Amino acid sequence: MPRPTTKEDLIFASNEQFEKLWSLIDGMTEEEKAADINPNERDKNVRDMLVHLYEWHCLLLNWIKSNTKGKPAAFLPAPYNWKTYPEMNIEFWKKHQDTSYTDAEKMLKKTHKEVMKLIETFSNDELFSKKCFNWTGTTTLGSYCVSATASHYDWAIKDIKKALKKNRGK
Repeated sequence: MPRPTTKEDLIFASNEQFEKLWSLIDGMTEEEKAADINPNERDKNVRDMLVHLYEWHCLLLNWIKSNTKGKPAAFLPAPYNWKTYPEMNIEFWKKHQDTSYTDAEKMLKKTHKEVMKLIETFSNDELFSKKCFNWTGTTTLGSYCVSATASHYDWAIKDIKKALKKNRGK
């Protein structure tokens, strides 16, 4: 999947990958959804992956909303940075150990809609022109959106497929 470089491509790829993710999950048994997903060491099952995607949607939504309202905020919350964000992901995992699969599904579907609605409010230039917003640094806003949606969904699909291949091959 080529990385989107336009608003139209971003919306299409995000929705397409989201649909592929749900198509894959909908084809799984309850046992497969709860099964160990290794090789991913952090996310132990599909629920863990769903809450991971949800939390990254929340990061994106909060970051955009804060900065567009004139309240400067970094994408990653303190004390995390791009070198330490794996620790943040572990905290997300810990935070959601009591979240049910059903709740994780609802939460992710809700934030996907919110992210897509927010993307719609920006022009192609705002999403994909560098230095359009001072708070995106040297990266485009669209690049952050791609990472939190289409690319992240693709990661989840690949890990789930690996787990299914391993588990069904037994």
